[in-house]
Amino acid sequence: MDINEERLWSRINELGQVGVDVNGGLTRLSFSDEEREAKQLVKKYMTDAGLMIREDEIGNIFGRLAGTDPNGKTILIGSHVDTVLSGGIFDGTGGVLIGIEVVQSLIEQGVTPENSVEVVAFTDEEGTRFSTGMIGSKGYTGQLTSDELVNHVDEHGISIAQAMINQGYDPNKLASVKVDPETIKCFLEVHIEQGKILESKNVPIGLVTGIVGLRWLKVKLSGEAGHAGTTPMSLRKDPLAAAAEIIQYIEKLAKEQERTVATVGQLAVNPGGVNIIPSDVEFTIDLRDLSDELLDQLLNQVNGTIESICSKRGITSSVEEIHNLSGVSCSSEINESIRASIEKQGIEVVELPSGAGHDAMVMANFTQTGMIFLRTKNGISHTPEEWADKKDITVAAQTMGTVLLHLFAD
Repeated sequence: MDINEERLWSRINELGQVGVDVNGGLTRLSFSDEEREAKQLVKKYMTDAGLMIREDEIGNIFGRLAGTDPNGKTILIGSHVDTVLSGGIFDGTGGVLIGIEVVQSLIEQGVTPENSVEVVAFTDEEGTRFSTGMIGSKGYTGQLTSDELVNHVDEHGISIAQAMINQGYDPNKLASVKVDPETIKCFLEVHIEQGKILESKNVPIGLVTGIVGLRWLKVKLSGEAGHAGTTPMSLRKDPLAAAAEIIQYIEKLAKEQERTVATVGQLAVNPGGVNIIPSDVEFTIDLRDLSDELLDQLLNQVNGTIESICSKRGITSSVEEIHNLSGVSCSSEINESIRASIEKQGIEVVELPSGAGHDAMVMANFTQTGMIFLRTKNGISHTPEEWADKKDITVAAQTMGTVLLHLFAD
C-alpha cells in the first residue's frame, strides 16, 4: 500500500522537538507537562487523519476509524510517547505515528474496514518516573490496581495517583479504563529493535516471535568491615569478594544457555572507603529468556550458588525478587501475515525475540498480538543518538498497512 513518507517523517521530527532537554535528548515522563504536550500533538495528527478521539482516565489516547459492522471487533495499533531520561525520538513514538499514517493512508485510498481500527498512544510504557512501567496498557487490560497508583512514587514522593490528579485525571475511575477483551480483535505494534541483529543482517525490519520474561533480584551480602592493611586475607569476611565470585558465576551461567542474558546493573559498597574492607554489598541481577521454565531453573541455581559461596566465606546473604514478568509469544496467525507482507516486498524475513519489555508484552496476555521491529543505527536506543532511517520507517509502515488489509479480509 502507498504511504505518505514525507508526512510521516515530518511528524516524527516535529514530535521529536517536544520535551528536548539540556542534553539534546527527549525527557517526557508520565503525567508531566511535556508528555501532555506530546499527546496534544498526537491528538492533532489523529484529527487531521480523520479519526475520532477519546482519552481514558489513565491518559491513554485513542484515534478511531469506525468499521461498517457495528458488532465487529476492534483492531488496536500503536505504542507510547513517553521517554526515558534524555531519550531518542523514535522509541515508542515511531509506532504511534506509523499507526496514524497507516490508517490515514487507508482512508485516503478509500478503504472502509468492516472491523474498527484504533490507534493508541499508551501512557507510561517506560516506567522511568515511578519505577514501574506499562501503566497505560496494564490499565487497559485490567492488570493495574488502585494500590499500585498509591504505592508507586517518584523521586519527589509524588504517587501515580497524585500525578494523575495534577494532570486532570481521576484515579478513582481506574476501573473505567479496562476494556472487554471480547471487543478486541488483536493488537499490533511497531517498535525500534534497540539491538544490532537487523543491522547485522542488513534488513530494515524484523518479525518478532515473542518477548522475553525477566526476573530481577536484589542481593544483599553482609560481612565484617576491617582495616585494609592490618586484617590478614585468611581472616577476612569480605562481601565484595563474595559478590565478585557470584557475579562471575552468573555471567558463566548465562553464556552456557542459548539465548539467556544476565546483567548486574547496580552495585553499592559500604562503607566505601579506599582502605576499608566492606561491611555490606548490595547488587541487582537481571535475568532474561523466552522460557519461563528455564528462568526459574536458573534462579534456583543462582540462589544455591549465592548460599554456597557465602557459607564458604562466612558471609550472610538475603535475596529479594523485585520484579517477575513471564515471557510471551506473538500470535502465529498474525506472524504469518507479517511474514507474507515482508516477503511481498522482497525482504529477507528475520525472526527474533524482543529482549526488552513493550506494551505488546502486556497485550499478549489479553488478545492476539503481533510486533514488527525496526532497524536502528548501531542498535543504539535510549539516548539522543538513537536513529532510524527514513526509508526503513516507510517499509515498516507499508508492512503494517498490508497486515491491516489482510486482517480486514479475515
